[in-house]
Amino acid sequence: MKSRKLSGTRRRVTILGAAATSVVAGVALLPNWSAGAAVVDDPTVDAQTKATFQRLADAVFTDRTDALVTGAQGGRSKPLTHAFSGDVKLSSGTARTEDATLSSLGQRKNKLAKAGEKYSKASTTVTLNATRVTGRTAKADVTETTTLTYAQARGSAPRSTGFQATHELTFKADRHGNWQLTTIRDTDQGGLAVNTLSKPVSVKTATTDDTMPNAPRAATTRNPAAVPKTGTAYDYKGMAAYAEKYVYTYNKDYPDFNNHTAGGDCTNFVSQSLKAGGWKHVPGYVYDYTKWFGNADIQSDSFVGVNEWSWFAQNSKRTTPLANVYQLEVGDVLQMDFDRDGSKDHTMIVTAKSNGVPYVTYHSNNTLRRSVSSLVSSYPTAYFYAYRT
Repeated sequence: MKSRKLSGTRRRVTILGAAATSVVAGVALLPNWSAGAAVVDDPTVDAQTKATFQRLADAVFTDRTDALVTGAQGGRSKPLTHAFSGDVKLSSGTARTEDATLSSLGQRKNKLAKAGEKYSKASTTVTLNATRVTGRTAKADVTETTTLTYAQARGSAPRSTGFQATHELTFKADRHGNWQLTTIRDTDQGGLAVNTLSKPVSVKTATTDDTMPNAPRAATTRNPAAVPKTGTAYDYKGMAAYAEKYVYTYNKDYPDFNNHTAGGDCTNFVSQSLKAGGWKHVPGYVYDYTKWFGNADIQSDSFVGVNEWSWFAQNSKRTTPLANVYQLEVGDVLQMDFDRDGSKDHTMIVTAKSNGVPYVTYHSNNTLRRSVSSLVSSYPTAYFYAYRT
């Protein structure tokens, strides 16, 4: 596992004293580490090869993050794989895909800058979790941990934002045992890391009827009239402190729903934070959205479901809608509907606010203090819903 600090200049990376990794236009390839001798039978993925897989993944995701700091540096005259030789490298198709990804992330950087958000530096670490080999195909599961430093943070503004994202990398070997990275797939339920272009996963629930309250959409224009928080019934700082404590290390007192079959952990995480700040259980039938409860053994649908939480929050009067996302304060909740079909898909809690900008923390792409302006710029077609708790 290795962490690299990025600067605003093109860099040459040296890994563990080996020959330098060449970096062209922001994407790194590795030199000639042995990935198994020339073979006719299926190649062996030994510890050294696994380490090489990890280093290549680290280079790819570092370059993606770098595009958000320094911008894309594309414009190659030939695919990246033609520029280097080695036993582990990007396939020509993956190199072209990464070129396009870096270009798109450079455009995202410019959009964020127009919204007032810039990053001065970043650090990315990639951990190899597991490797599965079938014949000449190897699949590597990795976790990417990235921290981005906000440029020109003033006063009480957060100094950084960060996230964790999981990926599956597919490598294929030729008959000589030389591996190529052919596919990179995000495996998180959320798809909301700032350096990914994957479409966020939509969460669908049963069709609502007239008895279920429909939250009004919130505007996303900057500098709305302020709506100060006046209530004292809950510990809003406690909500934020809980969320930031457990954003990366999940609380074992609750189940973890961060997988595709469970639908994601975002609302479960927000409900835990609200409970830590004083929200009380309303016991009852798990499918009754007017009830709300959750512990290690049992959770109501309203505790873990995006739409069900919204219905409970409004019906119980524990929340009131806000007209604009920039009116959110610490302890308030933000939801998103990615495909604008009326079914909400993602839940987040505000853990900081500075200079009129709320910062949200969430699970399913575990993310700390991402600005609302970043979300609005990255997902301009989404619907947003803001709740005063």
